[in-house]
Amino acid sequence: MKKIMFTGGGSAGHVTVNIALIPRFLQEGWSVEYIGSENGIEKQLVSALSAVRYHGIATGKLRRYFDWQNVKDPFKVAKGVLQAYLLIKRQKPNVIFSKGGFVSVPVVLGAWLNKVPFIIHESDVTPGLANRLSIPFATGVCTTFPDTETFLPKGKNHYVGPVVRQDLKLGSADRGRQFCQFTDNKPVLLIMGGSLGSRKINETIRTGIDELTKRFQIVHLCGKGQIDSSIHCPEYKQYEYLNEELADVLAMTDVVISRAGANSIFELLALRKPMLLIPLPKEQSRGDQLLNAASFKKSGFCEVLFEEHLTVNTMISEIVQLFGNRQAYIKNMGNFEQKDALSVVFELIKQSAK
Repeated sequence: MKKIMFTGGGSAGHVTVNIALIPRFLQEGWSVEYIGSENGIEKQLVSALSAVRYHGIATGKLRRYFDWQNVKDPFKVAKGVLQAYLLIKRQKPNVIFSKGGFVSVPVVLGAWLNKVPFIIHESDVTPGLANRLSIPFATGVCTTFPDTETFLPKGKNHYVGPVVRQDLKLGSADRGRQFCQFTDNKPVLLIMGGSLGSRKINETIRTGIDELTKRFQIVHLCGKGQIDSSIHCPEYKQYEYLNEELADVLAMTDVVISRAGANSIFELLALRKPMLLIPLPKEQSRGDQLLNAASFKKSGFCEVLFEEHLTVNTMISEIVQLFGNRQAYIKNMGNFEQKDALSVVFELIKQSAK
């Protein structure tokens, strides 16, 4: 029996591609294991897959700003490298697939030290910090955007396009309305601030609830620990994160307010959901979401509202305009050529296995 190990975490975006790939390997009889952080969201998401064995290791966040944790975290990373090295040596996987995030760096180094081939997936136009550290050791890099090739060593790029979870296309609007106790006589607005949430977006939405619920029923994915239990409104449902129910909620959704992480917006594109994107500002990121949002707006898939311009009034104005013109965005998204990236990545991983 061949064995594959997956890694990636810190946010849902660093797990979703793995979740999409895992069933294919299980169906072909592979043994599947996952290396993640001891208490990250990846552990929560992977625990739903009973056939997958999960291993938690020490991790340290790779910050671009000053923080006293930066003094401690290199020691955590070193511990994680040792744990990953010993784990990989013991489990002897044929190949490792990394989706990135800070938890992946020790695993990638552990794989390299054990001479186990590993494939990296990069969702954004420019590689993230964890992937930039890992790419020199990688067997190959799967990319979502063709422009990413310019940031990679020659010969390592494999342009595959966006990987979309197939189960998201199987949602039922009726089940979504039943889950949220919504009716079918008012449109649904979905807010996705990322698995970690966005305090600014959350506060703005909640300030504008009365005005927004005149027009929409609202599902708000607000992030871990960010539910406001003081709000009681039958047309406003808030959840930290949705997993099994997400496909049904998306099926009943008419328009979406979202951050501009590549995995999420390509899934919304595949489902033809008009988007108002509020990308992470440069001060809070390396600017990848700004590039993603600009690319989607240029293609006519979305509208963009920069966080520095985000107020209750601008948000309501933009989302109402987006809803009014939704058919034009749906038509533009219908012209996007959706490749079967999942199958391409699946085959590439198998070919790389030793």
